Amino acid sequence: MNRGALKRAVNEAIDAQRREIIALGESILRDPETGFNEHRTARKTASELRQLGIEVETGLALTGVKGRLSCHQSGPSLAVLGELDSLVVSEHPLANPETGAAHACGHNAQIASMVGAARGLVASGATEHLAGEIIFMGVPAEEFIEIEDRKKRRVDCELEFLLGKAELVAKGHFDDVDAAMMIHTIADSGSRSILVDSSNGAVIKRITFRGRAAHAGAIPQLGVNALNAANIALMSIGLQRETFWERDSIRIHPIITKGGDAVSVVPSEVCVETFIRGATTAAILDANDKVDRCLRAGALAVGAEVEIETIPGYLPQINNSEMGELFGRNVEDLFGSDQFVTGGHRTSSTDMGDIAHLMPVIHPYVLGATGLIHGETWQIDDVENAYINPAKLLAMTVIDLLHGQAEAASQIIDSYDAPMSKSDYLQYQRKLFSTTTYNEGAFGDGN
Repeated sequence: MNRGALKRAVNEAIDAQRREIIALGESILRDPETGFNEHRTARKTASELRQLGIEVETGLALTGVKGRLSCHQSGPSLAVLGELDSLVVSEHPLANPETGAAHACGHNAQIASMVGAARGLVASGATEHLAGEIIFMGVPAEEFIEIEDRKKRRVDCELEFLLGKAELVAKGHFDDVDAAMMIHTIADSGSRSILVDSSNGAVIKRITFRGRAAHAGAIPQLGVNALNAANIALMSIGLQRETFWERDSIRIHPIITKGGDAVSVVPSEVCVETFIRGATTAAILDANDKVDRCLRAGALAVGAEVEIETIPGYLPQINNSEMGELFGRNVEDLFGSDQFVTGGHRTSSTDMGDIAHLMPVIHPYVLGATGLIHGETWQIDDVENAYINPAKLLAMTVIDLLHGQAEAASQIIDSYDAPMSKSDYLQYQRKLFSTTTYNEGAFGDGN
């Protein structure tokens, strides 16, 4: 069967099961779970895949799910990914009242469309005309939240890394994958689908300034004001703006998570968290060094101590242009020639960038929601565009890549010059973990 006929058959199979696909997406939407805690979502995902006769592994990187669908002939391994986790947005109307967890990003749609693609490929018998293996992966913890819980799990040796895809790589669960793809829902787009060239990576900083408490009204001169240290540091970070190249798309956005204990007491401990985002690993590391200098300067200025913890986050995303071209043709087939926009750079981050440093990937966006992403107004407003059409696009692109002898996939994989090997990647990430305390001139006698 030629590719066009096969795509039509798969899409018809997806349409015939649209009720079940939508039901899965809506079920996950109303039962959100945060990263590495997605036990119910993982069970739902595994159950859906098993019902299709797909061999499934569970409990990968705590909650990950991996299903294997073999094609008629041997060939490359292509992974279709969906992220299991939610955010914490307690103001969201569908937030879990106990945890504040809410699908304010659309990961529920990712799982529904991934499973929908599997349904279409199985029901249509498409694998009889494909070569290789299709791997369906429900991956945990894309959102970098609940850091203290994840750090504790790391101390307890449950995890090494604090993001899901990094942990899956470290545990070897991408060792048998040659290429990967996924779709993310987007809101308020001028076109049905977007595929940028790249997006920012990030490292994460957790900072504690320590001073000395004293009566804020009577004897502030005998205290060491940790909040003043933090404010000087944050102002210094802001003044670094002109030192960054525009092409590096540096984004530094700190928050103060603890500003003191009481208004009548000179703050003795102040805590800050920030992401340092950039378009390349070199740019991120350069900005990280500058931030560290600013943090030390703030502490030194008032005689405080500062503890700087650095945590690996996301590597910059790189979308494969050849895979993107195949995906784009399918968007045009479904929606029209003016509905696929490519190029440019996004300043947000995803751990799909980690996978892109190891193999060819695409991470396109498809319109299916309204509101502000990561906010209380985010909602799926069109189930057809959020759940069904992405399932079709994933399945159609699988067909393009694996049809016949999987010539398209093989050419892309063979020609891909991966920025890192797995060992390079793990070494880079592991070296980023650090905690350093600076107390130059700290805690003078106050006289």
